[in-house]
Amino acid sequence: MSTVPTRAPARAHRTTEPEPPAERRHRERQWPAYVFLTPWMTGAAVLTLVPMAVSLYLSFTDYNLFDPPQWVGLRNYQEMLTEDPRFWRSVGTTLLYVVVAVPLKLLLALGAALLLRSLGRGRAFYRSAFYAPSLLGASMSIALVWRALFNDGGSVSQVLSAVGIDVGGWVGDPDLAVFVVVLLTVWQFGAPMVIFLAGLQQISPDLYEAAALDGAGRWRQFVSVTVPMLSPVVFFNLVLEMIQSFQVFTPAFAVSGGDGGPADSTMFYTLYLYERGFTASHMGYAAAMAWLLLIVIGVITLILFRTSRSWVFYADTEGR
Repeated sequence: MSTVPTRAPARAHRTTEPEPPAERRHRERQWPAYVFLTPWMTGAAVLTLVPMAVSLYLSFTDYNLFDPPQWVGLRNYQEMLTEDPRFWRSVGTTLLYVVVAVPLKLLLALGAALLLRSLGRGRAFYRSAFYAPSLLGASMSIALVWRALFNDGGSVSQVLSAVGIDVGGWVGDPDLAVFVVVLLTVWQFGAPMVIFLAGLQQISPDLYEAAALDGAGRWRQFVSVTVPMLSPVVFFNLVLEMIQSFQVFTPAFAVSGGDGGPADSTMFYTLYLYERGFTASHMGYAAAMAWLLLIVIGVITLILFRTSRSWVFYADTEGR
C-alpha cells in the first residue's frame, strides 16, 4: 500500500501593521520627558522612598543609634499603646491643639477675607499686612519672641495686669501654656486667608443679586450663597491645616524650652517623638511613633474626604 506524502500546512505568516506615523512620533517625543524626570525620580527614591522603608524596618527594632538594630517585632507599638502614659499625654495635648487651633485659624482667615473683599481703597496694603506673619513661618526666632511675650513679666501679662486680669505668665502655667502655641498658630492665618479671598472672588455677583431679590439679608446671603459656594475652599484649607497641625514642632519646642513643660502641658506628639528618638536614643520607638502618626493622619484625611460628599458643593456637579 503506497502512501501519498502530504504537504505540511504552510505556516501562517504574521503580518504586522505599520505603526501610524503620528503614534510613532508621539512615542519618540516621550523620551526627553523621562530624561528630565530622572533627577526628580532619583531624588524621590533616594530621599523619600528609601528612608521611609528604613524607618518602617526600624519601627520593629530596638535601635539606639550606636548599636546595630535588634528585631523586636511589635514591642515598640505595644509599649506605646499600653505602657507609656507620656505617649497618651502627648496625644491628648496634640488633639486639644488641633481641635482648638484649626477652627480658630480658619474662622479668622475667612473673616479677614470677607473684610478684604468689601474694602475699596487700601485692600492691597491690608492684604499684605495680614499675610506678613505667614511669611515668617514656624521659625524658632518668632517662637522665642512669642515665648518672651507670654512669659512671666512679659508684655502680655503686664497688659492684662493693667486692666485687672492677673494671670501671671502663660508659659509657666500648665493650664495656659498650650494656648500660647495655639495663639501663635492662629496669628499666622495669612495663607488660608489668601485662598479664601481667591475663592470669594470666584463667586458670581448674580447669585447675591438673585438672593437679594428674594428678600435675603446679609446673613442669609452668607449662609445660603457664600458658604455653599466656598465649601470646596473650606475643605481644601481644612485638610491642609489639619495635616500641618498634627505635625507642629518648632513652636512647642521653643515655648516649652524643649522639654514639653510645665508638667508636660506642651508635650506635643512630635516633640515627644523627638525626645524619644534623639534625647533618649530610642530610635526604633520614635520610628514606630512616626508611622503611627502617618496612619492616623491618613485615616482622618480619608474620613474628611468621605464626609465631604455631604457638605462640599461643586457647582459643576449640580444636577448629576
